[in-house]
Amino acid sequence: MSSMKTVIATSAAALAIALMPAPKANAQVSVNIGVAPACPYGYYDYAPYNCAPYGFYGPEWFNGGVFIGAGPWFHGPHDFRGGVDRSYDPRYGYKGAYPEHGAYHAPPANHQEFHASHMSDGHGHYSEAGHGGHGGHGR
Repeated sequence: MSSMKTVIATSAAALAIALMPAPKANAQVSVNIGVAPACPYGYYDYAPYNCAPYGFYGPEWFNGGVFIGAGPWFHGPHDFRGGVDRSYDPRYGYKGAYPEHGAYHAPPANHQEFHASHMSDGHGHYSEAGHGGHGGHGR
């Protein structure tokens, strides 16, 4: 019987240890995304964040001619929705030219001919543009 008591005592001790709460660890996670791409007409809001051609983003994406950012570098208002023309998106068939990172550009002519196909929040969420494709929060 003594061996039975030893088995029970050992099992009880093992169970008690297994049921003890583990100490809480305080973890800190830091992600360094680096600086935003230096693109004359903005960059796509998805990796690898290539430069977008003139005409992809509408006028509300620029403040004083400076792109307000997209993806992890977006710094527009929380409820921002701006027009984009997905015909300039390679995921939807665009095969035209792209500006180089850091390339010089003349300021856009107020996007006079811009027609949005979709609205975007700057974080990769799109919806179809309504009423002719213009809109969003003006900048």
